Amino acid sequence: MLGLGVDRLRADMNRLLAMLFHQGVLDEQFLQLQQLQDESSPNFVSEVVNIYFQESEKLLRNLRALLMDRELSDYKKMGIHLNQLIGSSSSIGAKRLRNVCVAFRAASEQHNRAGCLRALELLEHDYCYLKNKLHELFQIEQQRVLAAGVRYPIQQIN
Repeated sequence: MLGLGVDRLRADMNRLLAMLFHQGVLDEQFLQLQQLQDESSPNFVSEVVNIYFQESEKLLRNLRALLMDRELSDYKKMGIHLNQLIGSSSSIGAKRLRNVCVAFRAASEQHNRAGCLRALELLEHDYCYLKNKLHELFQIEQQRVLAAGVRYPIQQIN
């Protein structure tokens, strides 16, 4: 029975990952990141992704603040923040977020404030979606690891 639970959780993880790849949310870089995880660093992927989310939230706040200044939007600074977000999104395999950032950067290079606002809205939406789905994936993985690690002691009958 225990093995079935582990197998079901592994299947749930695989279905969720397949969906995220099919939707273009993730790319092969995420799989490469997973391959770096081993028994010596069992939480490697979730730790890297959590750092990504912490840093990305700062960048998103900065982008929003730059766009809320109606008098003067600092497009050069926006480009710097977007380049950081593009790089970090690429490094964890967040394909859709990277693509939205590229479109956002194009709008900022054209000093298109309306385009930047639309891109920011899409970026924040896709960011929340990715964060929720990866949180779900890590919860399933944690349950699978716990279920696989449960061992019942063998009772000796005298």
